[in-house]
Amino acid sequence: MRAQSSATGPTSIAVSTPPADTPAPPAAAPAAAPAVVRSSHRRGTLQAALGVVAFSLTFPATAWGLEGFGPWALVAVRSVLAAAMAGSCLLFLRVRLPERRHWAGLAVVAAGVVLGFPMLTTLALETSTTSHAAVVVGLLPLTTALFSALRMGIRPSRTFWAAALAGAVAVLTFTVAQSGGAFTAADGYLFAALLVCAAGYTEGGRLARIMPGWQVIGWALVLCLPLTVPAAVVALSYEPVVWNAHGVAGVLWVAAGSQFLGLVVWYRGMAAVGIPKASQLQLAQPLLTLVWSVLLLGEHLTAAAPLTAAAVLVCIAVTQRSRS
Repeated sequence: MRAQSSATGPTSIAVSTPPADTPAPPAAAPAAAPAVVRSSHRRGTLQAALGVVAFSLTFPATAWGLEGFGPWALVAVRSVLAAAMAGSCLLFLRVRLPERRHWAGLAVVAAGVVLGFPMLTTLALETSTTSHAAVVVGLLPLTTALFSALRMGIRPSRTFWAAALAGAVAVLTFTVAQSGGAFTAADGYLFAALLVCAAGYTEGGRLARIMPGWQVIGWALVLCLPLTVPAAVVALSYEPVVWNAHGVAGVLWVAAGSQFLGLVVWYRGMAAVGIPKASQLQLAQPLLTLVWSVLLLGEHLTAAAPLTAAAVLVCIAVTQRSRS
């Protein structure tokens, strides 16, 4: 009996040991996961912020571009140049064509970000200052969050919405006060640009979760080539180019920085931190645009800018900390 008991004892210990050891690996996983999530969130926030900096130069660069190019030629040429960059990258890396189910989304990105927003804002900037045009960017974060809620079923918290609305009101009040508050034809272009760009951002952010962000804007640009190449040829024949440093620098920036590289990091950032939170970083974009307008275009900035900047930074901090 003792031999039998002694044989049974070790067996029972051996059998009970694995269950005691088994929970150990899962216990370590939750400790590592938050660190990975935080790191990914920080990278995504940085990428989205870089995109905002690139976009903040769009209006001043467009104003420069209009010194050498007509509005239609500027829009067409910037799209063709950006598509040439994107297409070269896609060919060099031998990226396969997107699946057929993604082409509809890419068409929305192309219509909103590649064609609609550049065309409408360029037409607006023919008669509007860059500080006045910044009103569209002040409303863009809120509009993008609304589009994403409708398109993707995202439901941010009440705190998020309160901070987003407060930031949008602060930026809108500041930029409208800068321009005198008059509603003009340029405002119609700007509000239309706001809607199409928000749709393009939302769809691009969704696709960036499926494919790399640079491929999203890359394929959207390439998709527009059958339209932009003939448009560039026709526009250049009717709108003669005046070659000057500002015109060349402006068209190169809006093509490389705003139309391609800026959207690459922007879509990657949106995919990492989510469309609503990334869009709120754009609350700082109008203020950056105003700074560039002073430095590059000689426009005057009122003393209200620091107060608005502080309000916007508080709103951004709240939206970044609120849970979706």
